[in-house]
Amino acid sequence: MSAAFSPDSKRIVTGSNDKTVRIWDAESGRVLRTLEGHTGLVGSAAFSPDGMKIVTGSWDNTARIWDAESGRVLRTLEGHTGWVRSAAFSPDGKKIVTASDDETARIWTLE
Repeated sequence: MSAAFSPDSKRIVTGSNDKTVRIWDAESGRVLRTLEGHTGLVGSAAFSPDGMKIVTGSWDNTARIWDAESGRVLRTLEGHTGWVRSAAFSPDGKKIVTASDDETARIWTLE
């Protein structure tokens, strides 16, 4: 459903119909980590500008922020009433914008 390079182009993150997020080695094509936790398909996935975090958007009406190294969920962004079509970090990595099928966009400030 979605694919994006890390800022250093060494990894790729994908969001999938099987509700998972995968981090791949861009050179070998090997899966480095599989992230699980969404209860709907994952239609959006992107690295933070420093490559340390990943944001995902899902049909479960949430976005999640993940630690790119450990695969741990750092935060779940709840509030949309429709599936989250798109999620992205701001250039400074301090905010996330999400766009939803509920016809809203939201800006989330990271702590």
